[in-house]
Parts: sequence; structure tokens; C-alpha cells
Amino acid sequence: MSVSASVSAAASVQTICPPLPVLGRDVTVPLVTGGEVTYAALDYAASAPALQRVWDDVAAYAPYYGSVHRGAGYLSQLSTDLFENARRTVAEFLDCRPDDQLVFTRSTTDSLNLLAAALPADCQVFVFETEHHASLLPWTNAQVTYLNAPRTPRQAVETLERALADRDPYGPALVCVTGASNVTGELWPVRELAAAAHAHGARIVLDAAQLAPHHPVSVQDLDVDWIAFSGHKLYAPFGSGVLAGRADWLREAEPYLAGGGASRKVSRREDGGVDVEWHESAARHEAGSPNVIGAYSIASACKALTEAGFDTLVARERYLIEKVREGLAEVPEVRVLSLFGDDAPRVGVISFVVDGWNSSHFAAALSAEYGIGVRDGLFCAHPLVRTLLGSDAQAQGECGAPEAAPGEKSLNAIRVSFGAGTPDEHVERFVNAVRELVTDGARWNYRTEDGRCVPDTSA
Repeated sequence: MSVSASVSAAASVQTICPPLPVLGRDVTVPLVTGGEVTYAALDYAASAPALQRVWDDVAAYAPYYGSVHRGAGYLSQLSTDLFENARRTVAEFLDCRPDDQLVFTRSTTDSLNLLAAALPADCQVFVFETEHHASLLPWTNAQVTYLNAPRTPRQAVETLERALADRDPYGPALVCVTGASNVTGELWPVRELAAAAHAHGARIVLDAAQLAPHHPVSVQDLDVDWIAFSGHKLYAPFGSGVLAGRADWLREAEPYLAGGGASRKVSRREDGGVDVEWHESAARHEAGSPNVIGAYSIASACKALTEAGFDTLVARERYLIEKVREGLAEVPEVRVLSLFGDDAPRVGVISFVVDGWNSSHFAAALSAEYGIGVRDGLFCAHPLVRTLLGSDAQAQGECGAPEAAPGEKSLNAIRVSFGAGTPDEHVERFVNAVRELVTDGARWNYRTEDGRCVPDTSA
């Protein structure tokens, strides 16, 4: 693309969809080299900043906060309506089927652990080694088949089909897959994987933690059986998540937590014990006082993203992705990590390594010298990152020392991630900072403290 075309495209995207207002957009942070700078939050894949709309909605509701479902008072009734309306709003956002259940949880991890606890006896689970630990680890009570990392979307489908063809055709089976990688940002062929699962009598759960904040997600269009995601990645803090999908396994399972709200009727027996009749609705797995504000914040974020329009949000994010990728491509020492190749569609999540640099050192310098927040390490996806790096190493070297010499394998990676609230200046500053650090080196000394690289202020 020519310079004039790039400028024109930038202007067009800015006109159509400026960054959505988020909290923290004006926060300044100190630099070790002196002065302050507006913080560039480029760690959206870990936790996205709260949308201003979400914060305003929660602040407006906060004085009316009350217990739900069991109170006769006005605030309790209002809170109950708000909580259940939030459930309907999120179900509409996900385009759930009419008979699906939507359970509010604490996070994606909590949602997938809930589903794992609800699996029928002798269920077989199929999961790619490329998954986030939230998707990789919950299936301890099932017969699990871990699938090797595919190198193309087609290979992912073929790998799953071969594995499913060899399974017990009469028992229950579940496939767990991500919608977008939290390491590479690459989109996975969810619809094709769902078709393969159903063709072999299996069900499928979609980890949409990284997909839902960036793209519209339709349970019916993708034909998935369940979907899980977290509010804190969807611009909605307060520790809430969602599991939505087929009701039967959830209805037949023991409650995820035993307690008030999950029980419909409890009575004493003559032998001194108790008999419990559990709810069959989503309440079965929502024991205790629910996180009303967390649920409401998710619903608010769903409304805000829908009203902003995913077409324009996606277009602007693609522009930012290209801005970052083109900038990194100009630095020969930088290698971007990818499973499916440079042309694979992706969300605003990019991981890379820098020849001769310790990843923690590089990330620390970005923060301390440029006011840029990124993430380094293995991103709770250890098998995937080690596959991409070609390394089985467990830890990185001392801060300030090269993580790997030029041409050698890196031990960890650096991840930059962004979304609907990211202004152009943040990604421009990031690209310039990468170029300067590689060309000129860090301007400050760093040391290791509790396993992390930090600026050395002892001098």
C-alpha cells in the first residue's frame, strides 16, 4: 500500500470508527528517564480496560444495588430484574438458541470448569495442545485426547476428524476449541470444527475469551453447543463470566456449587439427613448471592459493542493490526509467532521474539522507558508457545542478559494486544519503541527481582 493510500485508509477508519472511550485513556505514568507520558495499554488480551459506557451504567445502578431473587423490597426486585435482563441481553448478543441456558460464572476458566464438572460419565474430551490453560486443563475427570498443533486451519479439521473417527462411537464426547488464539491472535475454523464434531456424534464448546471482544459471535451460526467467555476481556470488569449453551448436560449434572439459590426445596429426613430438590434452570449452577454488578457490566458491554457496530470495529482493528505488523516487519531482529502463516485472519493479538533480547527485559524497557504495557512469558499457553519457539525450556535467563544469542531459540515471548479502545498513537509509539530498543539498546540498567526484570534504581 502506498503512503497516500495508507493515509487515506487511516483517515477513513478514523472517520468511521474512532476508538471507543475507555477508562484510563488519560492516565499518565512516570518514565525512568524522566517526565511522564500517557500510558499505552497494549495488554488487552489479559484484561481490556473498562468501557466508559460500562462504568457509567454501573455507577448509575450502584445506589440501587440489592440482593436478588429472594427479596421483597424495591431494591431487591429492581436488582433481580436487572440481573435477569442482563442474562437475556447476553443471550441475544451470543445469538443463543431459544432453549439454551446461560449461566453467569466468574470467568472463562470458571465456565469451562463448570462444564467439565457437568460432563456425563465416560465422556471423551478432545482438545488441541494449542489451547489456553483454561481450555486445556479442566478435564481431569474425563478421558482426554490432546491433539497436536496444526499448521493450517484445514489441518486442524483433519486432525480432529481422524481423532473422532477412532473414538468410542456410542459414548458421549466433547471437543474444546478456541475461537482466536491468545498467543497468535489467529482465528480458528470454528464452524468447520463444529461440523466435524457433530458428524461424529460429539459436542463442541467454544472458548471465546479472545474472540467475543473483537468479532460478533453467533452460537447458532457457528453451530457450537456451548460458548464460554470472560467479562474482563470484553471491557467489563468486576469478575464475571458466561457459560451459555445446551441445557441437558447442565440440568442433569450435580450443582457446580451446593448452596442457597441452587436449591428449590430442602427438607429433613427421619434419619437426620436432608433431601434436596435442585433447580433445573441456570440457577442450579449459580449458588450463593450472584455477582449482579459483574453480570450487568457484561450486558452493558454487549450493548455498547453492538451499538458501535462490529463491522466498523473490525475494520479499525484490522488497520491497527497491519500498522503493527508492518512496523515489526521492518525490524529484522523481530520474529512474529504464527501457526497458520502471515495471511491468516486474526484479532489484535501479536506475539513475537527479538533476537538477542531477554523477553522480560524487553517488556520492562517498553514500560519503564516508553510507558507501554505489554506482556511477556508463555501466556498461560505453555505447550503452544514452546511449540512456536521450538523450545522446551522452563525459565528465562537473568535480566539484562540475552535470553538467547542471535540464531538460538528463545525461551519466552512478548505479546502486544489491543482492541476497540486503542488509539493510533499507542501502536505508533510501540512500533517506534521496538525499533529504537533494537537499534540503540535500553537507556537504563535493569535487574532481576522476584523473577521479573525491573529498572535498577539503586544507583
